[in-house]
Amino acid sequence: MSKRIVVTGTDTGIGKTVFAAGLAGLLDGFYWKPVQSGLDGETDSEVVERLAGLPSGRVLPEAYRLRSPLSPHRSAEIDGVSIEPADLSFPVLPTPLVIEGAGGLMVPINRQTRFIDVFAEWRLPVILCARTELGTINHSLLSIEALRARSIPLIGVVFVGEEAADTQWTITEFGAVRQLGRLPHLTPLTRETLRKAMVAGFDLAQILGAE
Repeated sequence: MSKRIVVTGTDTGIGKTVFAAGLAGLLDGFYWKPVQSGLDGETDSEVVERLAGLPSGRVLPEAYRLRSPLSPHRSAEIDGVSIEPADLSFPVLPTPLVIEGAGGLMVPINRQTRFIDVFAEWRLPVILCARTELGTINHSLLSIEALRARSIPLIGVVFVGEEAADTQWTITEFGAVRQLGRLPHLTPLTRETLRKAMVAGFDLAQILGAE
């Protein structure tokens, strides 16, 4: 069975979609965002289509597309739908699959279930994306503890942003977790600059070899 990896984050808007696009491209795999909240402008799946360089059909359709850029549970209520965890069963595919969550681990998908509950049911290995900015130590260590409390396999942490060596060391040491690499903010952000940064900053053998 091919590798399936969940990409999640300590917060929203930290760059996990860009990392997920780069990872899916390096793996020559598939990408799936189960729940998309907010349809004005470019969606996360459209960002991945633009940046990953995958063949047509490799970005899978979302299970839920919700209009309002809010937490999925509230956006779904506004749209008059209910997100059912059973609808979020991941597909089995012939090549690696990168699955991206929405927001952070504790984001609700309905009034009973959070994304971390879905991840605990899946038992797939997780990559945690974290900022390098002020506040990331607390958010990152809490996220690591939450994953481990539910026995969710954690491959490691990916940092997004400018280098903050002591902050990165503190998170990896206190969290007893591997640093998989750092993705800097890219200007311009293009398919070419992303792939170059991914090749330079990440070891696929380390990611794929972890459980």
